[in-house]
Parts: sequence; structure tokens; C-alpha cells
Amino acid sequence: MTIFPQSFIRKWCALSRLHKLWKNEGGAAAVVMAVLAPVLIGGMGLGAETGYWYYTQRKLQHAADVAAHAAGVRKRAGDSSTNLQATALNVATNSGFLSKVGNLALNIPPKSGSMIGRSDSVEVILLETHPRLLSSVFSKEPVNIASRAVAQIVGGSTACILALSKTASGAATISGSTAVTLDGCSVASNSNATDALLMSGNGGSLRTDCAFSAGGAVVGNLTLTVCSSVSVNAPPAIDPYASVAQPVDFGPCDKNNKVGTPTGSKSVQPDYQNPVGVRSKCFLGGLDLKGTVTFDPGLYIINGGDFTVNGGDANSNTGASIIGQGVTFFLTNGATLKLTGNVTLSLSAPTSGPFSGILFFGDRNATGVTHNISGTSGSTLQGAIYAAASVVNYRGNSSTTNGCTQIIANQVVFTGNSTLRSSCAAAGTKDMLAGQIVKLVE
Repeated sequence: MTIFPQSFIRKWCALSRLHKLWKNEGGAAAVVMAVLAPVLIGGMGLGAETGYWYYTQRKLQHAADVAAHAAGVRKRAGDSSTNLQATALNVATNSGFLSKVGNLALNIPPKSGSMIGRSDSVEVILLETHPRLLSSVFSKEPVNIASRAVAQIVGGSTACILALSKTASGAATISGSTAVTLDGCSVASNSNATDALLMSGNGGSLRTDCAFSAGGAVVGNLTLTVCSSVSVNAPPAIDPYASVAQPVDFGPCDKNNKVGTPTGSKSVQPDYQNPVGVRSKCFLGGLDLKGTVTFDPGLYIINGGDFTVNGGDANSNTGASIIGQGVTFFLTNGATLKLTGNVTLSLSAPTSGPFSGILFFGDRNATGVTHNISGTSGSTLQGAIYAAASVVNYRGNSSTTNGCTQIIANQVVFTGNSTLRSSCAAAGTKDMLAGQIVKLVE
């Protein structure tokens, strides 16, 4: 029999107890779970939040899409940038965008993407910032969710007649037995009246590419050479010259407003530099022309009164000729255009500069004013007759062919046989399109 020392026996017992403790697996799962629980919970939270953020992003994308489309529609109608911003924000907010935790950027033209720099497009960028939920175990940084959409104004028919009034009956009218031919262009009326485009009287006719009315149309002898029918309830066409600032500084005004003699020739030159950057001349109280009058390039301001030929006698047998290249006539302070009677017009607008493409510019505050133009056969007007607040009567067998003629007014009335041509490639005018649509492109 072997006898062990007491100290050895004590050490053996201690080792035996440690070995039993080591072999005991009770509670191990609890320890592992205690260690892994934060990781598992965080992972589950991250997964749940990822789905939530994805849903939020899709909702935000929808809001961006409808906001961009709405802004495009308002741009097509010619609204200001401020109104476009308000429209986009209102539509986005009503579509789920949380403006309290985000912001909206509206870019015209877009600043990114394939439509960058395109003036016919609008870009909407929405951004929302949200605090993290369970995923805050991993990061305290907030979650930024962004969406972007671009709408473009596309298509449309080139127009040479545009009535801007939103409510007037017969905003674009062909009256009596008038025969109107629009060669290579269309007519558009922005009025919501049931007869916004009106052909009244007997025997009148209109031949044009297409006809558009924001309201309704009452037509008779109408020939459409491109479209199959009149487009009613059409989107309003944009005023192409709405962004052009009208002159405000008249400079020295000439009180001698009778120029030329019945059988003579006279040249008129601008005599001062207008702050807008072009040479100008101002006539106070109207301008009456006789004989052959040639205007040198520049801006001519008619400050009040009437712009007439032969004293305004529409039945005068004395012929008159008005000639000018690179000219703009600005009618302000109630000035009216009365180019009627035996007058031949050979005028072209500037092809560059602040008034590029504008031949006659009516003051935008001139409500209640009516301008009358009646050129004899062979007359040529190269440019826009622009009178956004006034009525333009185009009458008396005028035939401004072989040029680019645009008429943009509050109301346009044809009361005489007229032929207008729209060949504007080198005229300096702005494109005037009717019947455009808005679509999402990005």
C-alpha cells in the first residue's frame, strides 16, 4: 500500500474540482447569447431599416417625378421661376415629401444628367435627412435619402400667330370674308373661352398647318395641311419673348414727329446710346411718315401718340414706303401703330442683341390699345409683331410674304386678306411652339 503525503492529497482534490468545473456545460448558451444579442438585434434592426429606407426612397422618387412634371407644365405655360418653385414644392409635399426634414432644389436648366444645360427641361432634386433607429448601434450618422427627376417639354408645331389672352372670346379671330394663309406655320389661342379660336362672318377662310385652342373653337372654311383636326383644350403656348426686358430709358425725345415728304426720300438715324446697349432715337407724341423713309439699324421709341403714314389717312392714294434693316420700334405711353392705307413695308428686326427678332414691341402695360397693320402686296416683315397686352388688327389685303412674320398679342384679329410666311432660320426670332407635351426623361 502506497501512502501519499497530506499536501499531495490536497492538491489532487483541488485539481479534481477544477476538472469537474471545466466539464460542466450548464449556462453556456446564455453566455453566448449575452455576447451575440447586440449583434443579432443590430443586424435585424439594420435589415428592417434598410427596407424602410428603401420604401421611403421610392416614395421620395414618386414625389420628385410628379413635382418635376408639374413644374414642366407650368414652364410650358410661361410661369416665372418663382411660381415653378412653388408648384414643385406644393406637389412634392402633397405626394409625401417631408419638407420639415428635407429640401427641394429646382434647376432650370438641369445641372446634371443627360439634359444638363437644356433650357426646355426642369430638374427637381429632393433630399430628406432622418435619424437612425435600431441601426444606431453601428452608426450615429443620420440617413440622407435623395431622389431626382427631370421633365422635358417636347414636340409641338411651329406657330406664327399666338393670342395670349387667357379669357377673351375670339382671342384669335378671322372675320368677315377674310382669307388668311399661314405658310409653314400654325395658329394658337391661349384663351379658355369656348370660341377662343373664332371664324366669324361669311366666306372667310383659314389655311394653316395646325390650329390650337386652350378653350374651344368655332371654325368654318378651315384647311389644315399638317394636322387632321383642330386641337381644343390644348396646353397654352409659351410667350417666346416674355423674358425680353422692354426699354425704360427714353433719352432725348424728338418733338418733330413728321418725317419725309409725299414724293421724297428721307433717312432716319439713331442719335443716342440707350442703356440697354443699342443706338436709339425717341419720338415724342407719335411719328407720321410720308414718301420713302429708311431707318438705319437701331431702336426707335414712339413715346405716346400714333405711328402713322400719310397722316393716318387709310384711303390716301399717295404711296409710302417704310424701309429698315435691324430695327425695333418700341411703342409706349399709349402709342399705337396705324400702318394703314397705301404703304409698302420692307422691315426686318435685328438678328442679335437685346431685341433680336422683335420688329414691333408694344408696351406690356398697354391694355386697351389696338394696333393696326395693313401692308400692300409685296410687303415684307421679317420679325415679330409683339404686343402682349394689346390687340393687333392685321387687315386690308396685307401680304407679308417671303419672310419670317410672327404675331404675338393679347388678341389677334384678321379683317383683310393676308398671307404670312414663317421662314425664320436667320431672322433672329425665338421659336414659338404650340401643342407641346411634358414628359419625364430622367
